[in-house]
Amino acid sequence: MSVAGELDFLKRVDKALHDPQMRSAVPFTQDRLRMGREQATHELGNMEEWREAASEIRLHTIENLDSYLEQLATNVRKNGGHVHFAFKAEDAVSYVSEIVRKKGARSVIKSKSMVSEEIHLNKNLEEMGVKVVESDLGEYIIQLAGETPSHLIAPAIHKTKEQVAELFSKEAGRKIPVDTNQLLQFAREKLRKEFLEADIGISGCNFAVAESGSVVLISNEGNARLTTTLPKVHIAIMGMERLVPTWKDLDVVISMLTRSATGQKITSYVTGINGARLHEDMDGPEEFHLIILDNGRSDILGTAYEEVLKCIRCGACVNVCPVYRNIGGHAYGSVYSGPIGAVLAPLLEGYEELKELPFASSLCGACTDVCPVKIPLHDLLIEHRKDVVEQGFITKFEQLTFKGFTFMASHPFVYEKAIKMAHTGLSIFAKDGYIANGPGPLKGWTESRDFPKPAKQSFRDWWKKETRDS
Repeated sequence: MSVAGELDFLKRVDKALHDPQMRSAVPFTQDRLRMGREQATHELGNMEEWREAASEIRLHTIENLDSYLEQLATNVRKNGGHVHFAFKAEDAVSYVSEIVRKKGARSVIKSKSMVSEEIHLNKNLEEMGVKVVESDLGEYIIQLAGETPSHLIAPAIHKTKEQVAELFSKEAGRKIPVDTNQLLQFAREKLRKEFLEADIGISGCNFAVAESGSVVLISNEGNARLTTTLPKVHIAIMGMERLVPTWKDLDVVISMLTRSATGQKITSYVTGINGARLHEDMDGPEEFHLIILDNGRSDILGTAYEEVLKCIRCGACVNVCPVYRNIGGHAYGSVYSGPIGAVLAPLLEGYEELKELPFASSLCGACTDVCPVKIPLHDLLIEHRKDVVEQGFITKFEQLTFKGFTFMASHPFVYEKAIKMAHTGLSIFAKDGYIANGPGPLKGWTESRDFPKPAKQSFRDWWKKETRDS
């Protein structure tokens, strides 16, 4: 699932901070989505009651996941569909690959699916010689750029209009103006042909409904319906937690999802899919396959992190995060970015490559405040930090530093002497009241901003003087 590549976290952050296009594009869209959510939730009224209701539905589902998954699978099969439980990413990829081989498929069209990104499905299919085309506009843009999504609902949030025009011009072999209508027209014409020629359509799943065996897709583009109806075979891939018990429950969750994601009362398309077409149907796929992916999710059940599985992938937490605002999504090194990514990604993949993510947060709590299903994100980030330390994923230098500070802080005499020594030592590096090139641990700070010169009088000395004088 990791997309970290060869760069470590700090280098990815540094790269992001020196990308002026990204640092312009991300805040612009982030602000627009955030303001849309604020307006939509205000109009809804009783927001806390809605959040509580959605949270209870999601938590109840997670706590009874085994029975609802069994009900879902039974009803999908009753509807004529095929169900495959994939324990690992490799199992899901293998199942899709086998269908592709059996059908002799040469081309695949996809609608938006974060789970397919998680299992690196495109790469595996392309290695088989299969042509894979993303039909979601944002996904299509980053596919042309050879990149991964940088946001849960706006995969190309980091791209400017000028960059998109450059990508489309290269694909078209001609100059396409930096004009929204002309850019959309090119994408529409290009993708229409791909829909008609695709042998297999692959989609994600916003939610599955256990009581009917339905897969529900929510989008603002018509691509999802074309992907799931024009090809002869439709494969839907879902994380095992992405279901609700009933359509009544879905009504509550969708009401929260669309408002929290894009600030809409409802998206342009809400599509319920009940399997392959019947004899009397005029269109639709001849075969329907549902892949239910675990890939580490079952390990989260019953742990302190269980509530992260309530996530409905709205991206509201990402849109208020000050860290994401400055470094974008790719710096996280995971398909899942922002606060939700900082909690979820290490759970699915481990701390080896992603141990820094829980620390990529100011712990301001804005993410928790806007989460429509009340996931305590900042609390879970603190829990992660504890686990990172307890499991030994910190450097020897950090271990020695904190042991030294613990000793110093618990011995007032040593603490006081250390503060005075630090003041004397740091004053050597100060100029005009600031340290521009700090030594040791301060180096990371002063590489990007100056550090204030220590005060002439420490708080402890000031306090002693005040109490003595009074």
